[in-house]
Amino acid sequence: MASAISLVTLLTDFGETDYFVPSMKGVMLGINSQIRTIDLTHAIPPHGIEQAAFFIKSCYEYYPDGTVHVVVVDPDVGSDRRAILVSTSRYFFIAPDNGVLSNIFKEEASVEVRAIENKQYRLDSAGATFDGRDLFAPSAAWLTKGQSPGSYGRLIYDYVTLPDDTPKMNQQVLEGRIMYIDHFGNAITNITPTEMETFGSVTKQEPVGLTVGDLTIKGLKMYYGEGATGLPEMLINSNGHLEIFVKQGRAVERCGLQVGQKVTLI
Repeated sequence: MASAISLVTLLTDFGETDYFVPSMKGVMLGINSQIRTIDLTHAIPPHGIEQAAFFIKSCYEYYPDGTVHVVVVDPDVGSDRRAILVSTSRYFFIAPDNGVLSNIFKEEASVEVRAIENKQYRLDSAGATFDGRDLFAPSAAWLTKGQSPGSYGRLIYDYVTLPDDTPKMNQQVLEGRIMYIDHFGNAITNITPTEMETFGSVTKQEPVGLTVGDLTIKGLKMYYGEGATGLPEMLINSNGHLEIFVKQGRAVERCGLQVGQKVTLI
């Protein structure tokens, strides 16, 4: 299990204009003035649990061992949903128990999950609408001070995970979905080279294209500049996912794309 260091990353849907993120940082610094915070993003769409799950999966492993990753996308704040501390061989994760850490459970070989129950790690407040400040921030800060994960609460094994979204073969096509739309308007699907190999083994042929709505995209590009300006294209991105893009444009508007939309490899 990792030993905590004073590095905490923050991933939220809080945006940049409110007091939410500065309040969290202030709470943490009040507990440990040596904490360094890294803002992964605060631009996750409101309540975008799936987008946050993809985002943390894409970047958590590039941080030093012992980093505490705090993920607060929490539509059910104030309800009886649990807060959890996840310990792996390299990292700690603090988040609501709503599936936002599903990819961590899949990718990390050694995972210990605890409910955060110790009231020592919660601030008193007038309401129950801001667990980012009142629970997740102090929980992270005390962890960087050397508090044992065992002091946070009991081990749990029924933690929440998102539904399996692995692409599936349907007769002679592979059905997937758009998981994430990035700043450039590119649409990232859940189809990887592994699923493309499955497609080939089942159909005995190479894929010829990808359909999304009424659009069919043919041919796989190696890099963005290889595409035809203004036209929808696809490639395998550096995270190993099939991505729809428009050279010098935005695929999301050009093609009317959205998160959750079905895509079909043919």
